[in-house]
Amino acid sequence: MAATGKDFGLETHGNGQNEEIGHWDPVETVSRDELVDLQSERLRWQVERCFRSSLLYRRKLEEAGAEPGDIRFPEDLLRIPVVTKEELRADQEASPPFGSFTVAPQDDWREVHPSTGTTGQPVNTIWTGTDVLTITDFTARTLVQAGVRPGDVFQNAFAYGLWVAGMSCHYAAAKLGCLVVPTGAAVSSDKQIEFLLTAGSTALCATPSYALHIGEVLAAHGISPDQLSLRVGLFGGEPGAENPATRTAIESALGLSAHDYYGLAEVGPTFASECEAKDGLHFAEDHVLVEALDPVSQAPVAEGELGVLVFTHLTREGTPVLRYWSNDYARLSREPCACGRTHVRAVSGIVGRHDDLIIFKGAKFYPSQVEKVVRSCADLSSEFRIEIERRDEEGVAASCTVVAERAGEFDAAVEADLRRALRAELGVGVAVRLEGLGSLERTTFKAKRIVLR
Repeated sequence: MAATGKDFGLETHGNGQNEEIGHWDPVETVSRDELVDLQSERLRWQVERCFRSSLLYRRKLEEAGAEPGDIRFPEDLLRIPVVTKEELRADQEASPPFGSFTVAPQDDWREVHPSTGTTGQPVNTIWTGTDVLTITDFTARTLVQAGVRPGDVFQNAFAYGLWVAGMSCHYAAAKLGCLVVPTGAAVSSDKQIEFLLTAGSTALCATPSYALHIGEVLAAHGISPDQLSLRVGLFGGEPGAENPATRTAIESALGLSAHDYYGLAEVGPTFASECEAKDGLHFAEDHVLVEALDPVSQAPVAEGELGVLVFTHLTREGTPVLRYWSNDYARLSREPCACGRTHVRAVSGIVGRHDDLIIFKGAKFYPSQVEKVVRSCADLSSEFRIEIERRDEEGVAASCTVVAERAGEFDAAVEADLRRALRAELGVGVAVRLEGLGSLERTTFKAKRIVLR
């Protein structure tokens, strides 16, 4: 059985599979009024326990002049300041090893998961036994949304270990009734392909970059996608799968239906995926409240406008977050989807991370826009890098070069076409350098697109 509200002391709408319409839990299709009622009840429970047991959140509430009883509905969250990863990291360093933001008593702890990242100390998140159940349950929901079904052979090429998405997807696929092939990201691409063929894998999880690399290796070995049994894939850990050019490239290379996937170690770890309509990432709003805020004023943006995503746990026991500033940009819609789900969607997926914003010659753009151009060109491989030279105090780059790979022999026309297409997309001219096929590093983890020189 899926986890129910009894596991965290709250009422729930109940859980269960409905394979005919592809819904894992009836709560996915309740009216917005019903959903807000459920969110409000869970929010009051969460704020009260955070105030009582977390020094970090008690201080935030007190500094805002608010008490738990003042936070009764989702809109009341605006009274509480956002919390950043840097704050959690500093709190953890001041109160080692797990910080004062840990809420559940130690006897209830079952797993610890450090966040990933290239800078700074990782932020440790604690899962209680109930957290394991609820995370497994809503992760199973994300798989079902994308089309994974009981009986699928689920090849999990997400990294296990520190990048916890691998474990949550493993738990969820097993709960759903799949045969799990836990290849992770540490095995070679040849070994991934061996299991795709011998196990007859029908579903795949991986980063978009790794999926494209597997496709390259398949082609190099002369293996047609028709020789695989793959039907559906979820691709996350980095932007890409929501990009039409990248989606088409993955689907063509692997012969499956590609779906965008999203999560954060501190929040999910995976809690949003595209449904079969592919019209935005569906969030599990009964477990996580979602806001989109202006990056400067931190005021809510209008629906459909670009904003930074901010998340609040409603059911997490171990290390809940209240208004976690994700740094990820998206446009939200609460209009019901064609699939019948009513939970908020990030239309067109995650646009980019605030840290990845490139400012050059007065123009502002994200790596996802470069990706769109590069992967739309048949004469280039799917790999690219953006080399940035010197940023001043305001983050403005002194130079910007897009490095891509030729799919064939050198052709000056290809370089000129790429330069023109980039100018049209980015609104500014950037330098271009084409290298030979295979020159750029491939990765099984999150691809590093921006290189500082």
